[in-house]
Amino acid sequence: MKKLITLCAAVLAMCGAVHAQKTATVKSPGGRIRMTVRLTGEDFPTYDISYGGMPLIEGARLGFEFDSGTFGRGLRAGRIVRRRGVERYDLLAGKSSHVEDPYNEARIPLLEREAPHRRVDLVVRVFDDGAAFRYEFPEQEGWKSYVMYDELTAFDPAGDPEVLSMYLDSYTTSHEGFYAQRPCSALDEGKLIEMPALFRYDGGVCMALTEAAVRDYAGMYLMREEGALRGKLSPLPGQQREKVRAELPHRTPWRVAMIGPDAGTLIASNILTSLNDPCAVADTSWIRPGKTTFSWWNGCAVPDTTFLAGSNFMTNKYYIDFAARSGIEYHSIYGYAEQPWYTDGNMSFEFPSPTADVTRPVKSLDMQAVCDYAASQGVGIHLWVNWKPLYARIDEAFDLFERWGVRGMMVDFMDRDDQEMIRIQEEILRKAAEHKLFVQFHGSSKPSGLNRTYPNEFTREGTRNYECYKWSKDVGPRLDISIPFTRLLAGATDYHLGGFRAVPEDRFRIRYSNPWVTGTRCHMLGMYVVLESYLGMVCDAPAAYEGQAGFEFVRAVPTVWDRTVVPAAAVGEYVCVARRSGAAWWLGAINGCEEREIAFDADFLGEGVYRAEIYTDDPDAADDPNRLLKRTETLRRGDRIVLRMAAGGGAAIRFVPQEN
Repeated sequence: MKKLITLCAAVLAMCGAVHAQKTATVKSPGGRIRMTVRLTGEDFPTYDISYGGMPLIEGARLGFEFDSGTFGRGLRAGRIVRRRGVERYDLLAGKSSHVEDPYNEARIPLLEREAPHRRVDLVVRVFDDGAAFRYEFPEQEGWKSYVMYDELTAFDPAGDPEVLSMYLDSYTTSHEGFYAQRPCSALDEGKLIEMPALFRYDGGVCMALTEAAVRDYAGMYLMREEGALRGKLSPLPGQQREKVRAELPHRTPWRVAMIGPDAGTLIASNILTSLNDPCAVADTSWIRPGKTTFSWWNGCAVPDTTFLAGSNFMTNKYYIDFAARSGIEYHSIYGYAEQPWYTDGNMSFEFPSPTADVTRPVKSLDMQAVCDYAASQGVGIHLWVNWKPLYARIDEAFDLFERWGVRGMMVDFMDRDDQEMIRIQEEILRKAAEHKLFVQFHGSSKPSGLNRTYPNEFTREGTRNYECYKWSKDVGPRLDISIPFTRLLAGATDYHLGGFRAVPEDRFRIRYSNPWVTGTRCHMLGMYVVLESYLGMVCDAPAAYEGQAGFEFVRAVPTVWDRTVVPAAAVGEYVCVARRSGAAWWLGAINGCEEREIAFDADFLGEGVYRAEIYTDDPDAADDPNRLLKRTETLRRGDRIVLRMAAGGGAAIRFVPQEN
C-alpha cells in the first residue's frame, strides 16, 4: 500500500508539472519549419526553432525589463488564437513584382499572474522560408505607457554553427565594417554584432537573424553574453539605459529567422517585405526607380571643356547630357569639393553649421534652371542633403524641392538607429511621398522591408562600399563576396557601383578623383544584378564609360525585378543571381579571390529560345582587369551554363527571348 501511495503521489506530481508547462507550436505551411514557445510557469518563456527536424535555436529566452520591473517570470498563457494567411501584394521597388507568401500564425497572450497583471501578446508567424515573432502591447487597464530598459529576447543557436558576422564598436555607427567567419562559440563576449548575421549548420542549412518592420522602436543588434546570444537595442540619445518610450497600444518589430536549405534561398526570400504593412502611399504613379549619376565619386570630372567644374549650370548640364544620351534616369547634385550645393558656413558635408540652409542654393547655382533643363532632357534631379539641416526645415524644403521639380534625395550622415532616428526616417519617407520625392538613405542603418509600405524608399547604405576606394585599399571582392550573405539579406543596398578604372590589386593606388577599383570589369557588371538596389549608381565620369566594353550592359540593366532566383552560391566564395524583368532575364555572378569555374542549369528560363549575351573575364584579366570577352549563344530552359571567373572576377548575362 505504501508503494502504491508513493507511486500515485509521483504520478500526480508529474501531472502537475506537465500541467504547469504550456507549449505552443507553429509550423510552416510546408511543414519543414517549426517554432515552439514554452511557458514553465516559473522562469522566462523560451522558444525553439527547427528546420526539417534539425534544431536551429534552442531554449532562447523571451521577456522585457521595464522601468516598472521585469516582464517574463512566472507568466501564464491566455487563450491562443491561430490562423492561416497569405500575404499577397505587389512591389513597385523590389526583387519580385508580385509576392504570394502563405504562413501560419499563433497569437499567444502572455499574462502576469501577480500585480500589476500586465499583458503582452506574442505573435508567431511561420513561412516556408523563415520564422518570425513580435510582441504586441494591447490597450489594458492599469498600464498606459512604458519605458523599456531592455528587450530580453535571445537567439541561442543549437550546437555550434559557423557564423558570418560583423562586429561594431558602438550603436552610433555608419555600419561600414568587415565580415568574418567563425564558430558561434568563438564569438567575442560583449561585442555588438550587426544584423543580419548568417548561421550555417551541418548539411548546408542556413539561418540569418535580422528584423522586419522597424517602426517607432529601436534597432536591434546581437551580443554574446555568458554564452547566450542576446538581442541589444540601440539606446535613446544622451544616455544608455532607456531604449524605447511608448504609449499603448504598441508593438515591436518582427524578430526574424530567415531559413533555407542553402544560403541562396535566403537571398531570394521576400519574408521581410511580407512582414511589413501594405503600401501607405495612395498615388504611386510618380514612383519610378532607375539609375543615377553620382559625380562626387569621380571628383566631378569635366575634361576637355571650356568651363570650370563646380556648383554651376554648365557642370550639371555636362552630366545631364551624359545621362540623357545613356538612358540614365537621374542626375545627382551634391555640391562641389567640400561645399554642399546649399548655403553652409562650415564647408563640410558631415558637420553642418547651425545656420546651414537647404532652401538656399549657393550663389553660383540656379537650381530651377538646372531642374528645368534636366526635365527637358528627360532626366530627373536627385539632391544630396545632410539630414540635420533637411529635418530642421523639412516642410519648407520639400515644398521648394517639389516646386523646383526635384525627383528625390540622398539623405546622409544619420549614423543612428535609436527610436528617435527611426521615427525621423519614417517621417522623412512619409513627407517625401506627399511631395512626390524618392529617398536614398546614406550613412544609415540596415533596411527592414519598409519599401513595401513606403515604395519611395529606393535604397540604403548601411555597409562599407565603393565610396571607400577614394581613400582606402580595403574594399573590393573580399568584402563584396560577404555582402550577399549578410547585409543584402536585409534589403536594398547603396554600393556606389560603376567604377570602370580597374587595376590589379598589387598596382592599386588611392586616388580621390577618378578613383581606381580592384576586381574585374565583369565583377562590376555582375554586381548590378547580384545587389538589390532600386537606384543603381553609375558613379564614374562619362569619359570612363563611353566606348568602353560592358557599358551597354550597365545602360540596359534594370533596377527592379519581377522574379529573383539564385542558381548557384557558396558562402564566402561566389554567388550567382538571376532576375527577371518582363520577358528578359539578367544574370550576375561575382567571385571571391580564387579563380574558379562554376556550372549550373538555366532552369529559371521560360519556354522557347533565348539569345544570351554573355560577358566573362578575359584570360588576361589578371594583368588588365578591364578586359572582357563577349559572346552570344542560343539557350533554352535547362541548358548547362559554365562560367570561368578570374580571381576577383565575375560574369554577366542578358537573356532575351526570341520569336519562334
